[in-house]
Amino acid sequence: MINTLPARHRPVSDSDQKRPRLLVAGGGPAGLMAAGQAALAGVDVVVLEKMPRPGRKLCITGKGRCNLTNVAPLPDFLGHFGPTGSFLRQAFHRFFTPELLGFFEDLGLTTITERGGRVFPASGKAPEVLAALERWLRQCGVTIRGGHAIERVCLKDGRVTGVRCAGGETLAGDALILATGGASYPLTGSTGDGYSLAEAAGHHVVPIRPALVPLLTAGSATGRMSDLQLRNILVRLFIDGKKRAEAFGELTFTEDGLGGPVILTLSSRIVDTLVEGRTVVLLLDLKPALDEHKLDARLRRDFEHRRLEPISSVLRGLLPKEMVPVALEESGLTTERLAGTIRSEERKRLRHWLKNFRLTVTGHRPLAEAIVTAGGIDTREVDPRTMASRLVRGLYFAGEMLDVQADTGGYNLQAAFSTGWLAGRSAAASLLADMEA
Repeated sequence: MINTLPARHRPVSDSDQKRPRLLVAGGGPAGLMAAGQAALAGVDVVVLEKMPRPGRKLCITGKGRCNLTNVAPLPDFLGHFGPTGSFLRQAFHRFFTPELLGFFEDLGLTTITERGGRVFPASGKAPEVLAALERWLRQCGVTIRGGHAIERVCLKDGRVTGVRCAGGETLAGDALILATGGASYPLTGSTGDGYSLAEAAGHHVVPIRPALVPLLTAGSATGRMSDLQLRNILVRLFIDGKKRAEAFGELTFTEDGLGGPVILTLSSRIVDTLVEGRTVVLLLDLKPALDEHKLDARLRRDFEHRRLEPISSVLRGLLPKEMVPVALEESGLTTERLAGTIRSEERKRLRHWLKNFRLTVTGHRPLAEAIVTAGGIDTREVDPRTMASRLVRGLYFAGEMLDVQADTGGYNLQAAFSTGWLAGRSAAASLLADMEA
C-alpha cells in the first residue's frame, strides 16, 4: 500500500505552530505531489498557485484524458528522455510507474493500460485525477492558495526565507519547491515564471524552446488536406540530406504543416536542428506494409482490372479522397487519365511518391502551442538524489521546470510526479532534521 494519508490526526497544539513551513510554487502535478508528500512527513505546507485553482494544465493533458504514465520498463522509459534522461534515474528508482499506480489506486482512481503501454484513468476524464489529488491534499492538511503569483524568492545568507507575491505580500518559509511548469499553454498559468525566479536566485536556465510541437512545411499540399488524419504512417527524418531518425504512427495534416503523435515525437530534434540553420526534410511512407515490388504489383493489378476508369477513382482504393488530387499533381498525372493509359514510368513516379511523399520543414508552431517546454533549469545545478539546488539552501525543483523532457506516451507526466514526490520527501526530511538539530 502507498502511504497516501497522514498516519495520525490530532488537535492543533503549540508545537504545530513551530513546525517548519514548506512553500510550494505551482499547483500542477509535480507541485501537488510534492506538497502532499511533505505534509505526510509532518511539515506545514502551503501551495501557491497563480491561477484561481490548481491543475488547469493537468486537466487538458492527453487530450483531456490524462496520460498518467507508461508501463515501459525503466531502461526503455529513460530512453524516451534523450541525453538528459539519466538525471531522472534516482527519482524513478524511488517512485516509478508501479508506485504511481498504487498511489492512485489508494485514492480510489482506477486506471487502464492502452496501446503503447499508455496508462489513463479508466473514466477517460482528466478532471477526476485532479479531484482525487485535491481530496488527498485536504486530508493531508495542505493549504492551497489560488491567485498567488510569486515575483521574488527571498534569500538570506544563501538560504530561502520565503517569497514575495505579486501585490506585495511576503510569505515566510523555511524551504521552497519551485514547480511552476514550463512556458507552453500559458492560458493554464504555465508562463515560465519559475525560470526567472530561479535565475534571480543564481541558477542557469538552458534556453527554452518548444518540444512536442506541430511543424510548418513548405508548399500548399498539407493545407489542401487540412484535418486529414492518417494511421500507420512511417516518417523518415533527413537532415542536410542524411537520414537521422524515423517514427511510425499517426499524423495529421494541418493548414500550414503537420501534427499528430508521430510528428510530435520527431519535433524536438527538428526544432533544435532548425535553430542551427540546417535543412530538414520529412519523407512520408504512406504504404509502409508494402515494399516497392509489392506496391508496384498492386498498382499494375488495379490499373489493369480497372483500366477504363479514371485514375482518380482507382486511387481511392489506396488513398483517402483528400489525398488523391495531391498524389496525382505531384506525380505529374491528370485526374481524368484512364488507368489503362498509365505508362510504366508514370506508374513508377506515383509509386515513388506513395513511398516518399516529400515535405520540407520550414519552422514550427509557437511555444505557447507546444505540449512540453524543452530546456529549463540546468540539471547540473540540481542534486538528482533530492531535487535540491546545489547553489541555494532550502530550494528544490520539480516537474517541467527541469531540463528534462520526453516524447509522448505518459513519460513527462510520470517525471513530474516522480520529481515532485522526491522533492517533497527530501525537503521535509531536511527541514525536520534541521528542527531536531
